[in-house]
Amino acid sequence: MDKKGLKYIIVAVGTLVLLMLFQYNRPKEINWGDSYVAKHKIPYGTYVLNDVMQGLFQDRTQQVNLSPFEFLSMNKKTSGTYFFVNNSINFGDTELFALLDWTTQGNTLFIASENFEKTLLDTLKLNTASLFNGFENIRSYRHKLVNPTLKPENAYTFKKDDYATYFDAYKNEITTVLGTVSNENNTETPGFANVIKIAYGKGEIVLSTFPKAFTNYFILKNDNKQYTAGLLSYLDDTRTIYIDNYHKAGKAVYTSPMHVFLNTKEFKWAYYLVLIGVVMYVFFEGKRKQRAIPIVTPLKNQTLAFTRTIADMYFEKGEGKQIAQHKIVHFLEYLRSHFYLNTTERTDDFFKNLASRSHHTQEQIASLFSLIDQVETKANLTDTELQQLNTAIEKFKNKAHGRNARS
Repeated sequence: MDKKGLKYIIVAVGTLVLLMLFQYNRPKEINWGDSYVAKHKIPYGTYVLNDVMQGLFQDRTQQVNLSPFEFLSMNKKTSGTYFFVNNSINFGDTELFALLDWTTQGNTLFIASENFEKTLLDTLKLNTASLFNGFENIRSYRHKLVNPTLKPENAYTFKKDDYATYFDAYKNEITTVLGTVSNENNTETPGFANVIKIAYGKGEIVLSTFPKAFTNYFILKNDNKQYTAGLLSYLDDTRTIYIDNYHKAGKAVYTSPMHVFLNTKEFKWAYYLVLIGVVMYVFFEGKRKQRAIPIVTPLKNQTLAFTRTIADMYFEKGEGKQIAQHKIVHFLEYLRSHFYLNTTERTDDFFKNLASRSHHTQEQIASLFSLIDQVETKANLTDTELQQLNTAIEKFKNKAHGRNARS
């Protein structure tokens, strides 16, 4: 390698090292992804919520890592409150009806989610809508609690949502509004119900369209913890509260060993250095030692040529009868393999079934087999008769399956 090439390599390596140093010392970006996992301390995790609930309810809380259907099936006598928090929860019909049956026995179902499945909304006669701030690009909404003992005059602002979901239709006689939401810049319009409690059988269902009220970011922001505490006050502290860890947007446990490397800054850059070193080794060493790969011409498929040679031999000898017999045998095998019909008995039922499966009329099928019978009874065939048979068979195939029928 000459000196000019060595200089280029030194400059490239130096630039790469500087870029890596800048990247290594750059502040770690905040993960704003939806998680709602109890162990996550990122903004939208629920580490603080679970810590608060353990402090408030102490030994009354139980973490559930199984699916609700599996948990309720294994624990028939379970009673209390089933607590769900996630950006979106879709139980499925079987699991949802199991939860609703469990609720009718005098239990409480608490679900905080931005979206609810249609089956749940239809069952509870509910409808949801979205509240927007128009084109002002204001991502701020005011949340309030309705109960007089929870200071309904206090408004808790959240400035990270593009829209807010609320309930715009519900049965007033069985529904109690617990919380409302409104645009921050419109204080004159009354709030829309976004937290409700519904009597269901002997139990009750609490629904909230604002799950971020239970995240680390919201609870630790200003005095927002009072709003979260107000919602938690509707939980019965005399009974067990089952906290769901199954329906979560994030992963509670990472099974991939690469997570250890990519989640630790030192390991991540060590991993990147190894990859860069491998690439550089392949580029320089491989370029020097790689040999030209010879081009191997694949063998030609001689089947078609062989078939044409045999056909020409029959044709030149004037053995049209033998060619017709091969053609008919091949055609009958085609009918058996493509339409799954028994070709030994050519009855009206056979003609009817073949016609219905091949887009032909029964008369057309009968005419085709009449021609085949005539060919089979003749001792010799002329070129015109052989061509007529071949045309009839090919016409049948083309109409039956189009291009896919050519065989």
